[in-house]
Amino acid sequence: MHSGERGSESFGVLLRFHRERAGMTQEGLGGHVGYSKSQVAMVERGERSPKGRLVEIADQVLGAQGALLVLAEKEFGGNGLRPWTEDYLAEERKASALHVYQNHLIPGSLQTEAYARAIYNCHCPALDDEEIEKRVAARLARQQLFERKPMPIISYVLEQSTLTRPLGGPSALKEQLCHVLDIGRLRHVEIQVMPHDRQVHAGLNGPMILLETAERRQLAYVEGPSGGYFVSEQPDLGDLFARYGILRAQALNPDDSAKLISEVADAL
Repeated sequence: MHSGERGSESFGVLLRFHRERAGMTQEGLGGHVGYSKSQVAMVERGERSPKGRLVEIADQVLGAQGALLVLAEKEFGGNGLRPWTEDYLAEERKASALHVYQNHLIPGSLQTEAYARAIYNCHCPALDDEEIEKRVAARLARQQLFERKPMPIISYVLEQSTLTRPLGGPSALKEQLCHVLDIGRLRHVEIQVMPHDRQVHAGLNGPMILLETAERRQLAYVEGPSGGYFVSEQPDLGDLFARYGILRAQALNPDDSAKLISEVADAL
C-alpha cells in the first residue's frame, strides 16, 4: 500500500493495541504526535495513513519496541519522501488552488524526469540509485495535479535564474523549459517570470507555496534545508498571501514570461 490518503487496518489495530496497553487515550496520544483525537481515531480505523512523525513517536511513547515501525514499513513502504514532504503532498493533492514562488530551481510539480533526477543526483549527502528512483517517481506523480477534476487554480512565479541554471546539462534544461511552456498553455495555469532587472522585489525572504483547500481554507507551506512547516495562523498567513500578490504584480505577465522562456530554450 502506498503511503497517502488511505490507511491500513492492520496498522490501526496494532496502534490501538499498544495505546490501550499503555493506558493512553486517543487524545493523549494525539498530544504527543500533534494529532487531534479524531485524527488518531481515523488512523486506528485504517481511514488515513500515519503522516509526519506519528509512527516514530508513537512507537517510543507507547513502548512498542519497534513493532509499529516494522509494520508501517511493510504496509506503507518507503517512497523516498521526508515526513514533512508527505504532509505537504497530501494537501497539494486535494487543493482547490496552488500558488508557488521559487527562486532556485524549477518547482517540483513542473519537473521533467531528467531534470528531477539531476536534482536528486546533487543531493548532499548522496542518495543511492534506488532512493533516487523512488523520489523521482514520487515527484513525477505530482503532475496529476494538472489533470485533476475539478481543475484547481494554479500559478507560479519563477526567478529568471531558474531558467538558466543548467541542472542535468543543456539538453535536460531545454526539455524542462519546453515542458514548462506546455503546462503554461493550460487554461487553469499561469506561469510568470521575475526578471533579473527588477529593482524592487517582494520575495527576498525565499520560496513559498500557498494553497487553498477544498473548503477554501488558506494555508502556506515553507521548506528549508532541515524541514518544512505549515503556516495557518494570522498575521503570518495573510502576510505571505499579500507578498505573493505583490510578486505577481512585479513579475512579467504570462505572455511575456512565455516569450522569455522560449527564447532561453531556443538558445540552448
